[in-house]
Amino acid sequence: MTSKQRAYLKGLAMTMDDVLQIGKSSVTPELTAAVSEALEARELIKIHVLQNCADDIREMANVLAERTRSQVVQVIGKKIVLYKEGKDDKKKIVLP
Repeated sequence: MTSKQRAYLKGLAMTMDDVLQIGKSSVTPELTAAVSEALEARELIKIHVLQNCADDIREMANVLAERTRSQVVQVIGKKIVLYKEGKDDKKKIVLP
């Protein structure tokens, strides 16, 4: 992913609401399945990490990206933005 594409996705993510939340149980198989399902439905998702989660946010983002075969667009504060190119051409986000 180029820096121009990443910047475009960051811009799209600015107006999005959080799709999922990560709590004290951190990254579980159920959370990974939910993230994968959300990525297939939307391509670009924003995840909020709650304050009671003690794990490193960047590490969690990398683990989720690896398990769901997606890319980390941005980790800022307590937010993680992930992108996975969709299979359906109708819903596809067109990257510059």
